[in-house]
Amino acid sequence: MVYLTRLEHFNAAHKLYNPAWSKEKNESVFGVCANENWHGHNFDLFVTIKGEVDEDTGFLMDVKKLSKLIREKVIAKVDHKNLNLDVDFLQGKICSTENLAMGIWHQLAPHLPENVQLHCIKLYETARIYVEYFG
Repeated sequence: MVYLTRLEHFNAAHKLYNPAWSKEKNESVFGVCANENWHGHNFDLFVTIKGEVDEDTGFLMDVKKLSKLIREKVIAKVDHKNLNLDVDFLQGKICSTENLAMGIWHQLAPHLPENVQLHCIKLYETARIYVEYFG
């Protein structure tokens, strides 16, 4: 089994807010992240796939194709967007980094070649905060 990771980067704004709660409760739970004027992050996205190396190419997957898949299915939807308002796969969800990582998984997993599996989505919100999701 070989593991291959591709790093991509995107910028996006969001706020943490539960619409079922009062403004006061949201501010109590989420603090400044519930700011009505949003806030942004420079996200680093690590997509790790796994599988067996193809004997004919020596690749698990052509990294150019993996990069194109990530850019088309994820980056185009989230880069320089408001995650709460603009991203279809986050509609109806609290826009936490955890939910974003799970959403990214579901955007990518069905589009990988048969011999390749998604192993991990690692999403850095800041240099000190990241989420790992293994499906």
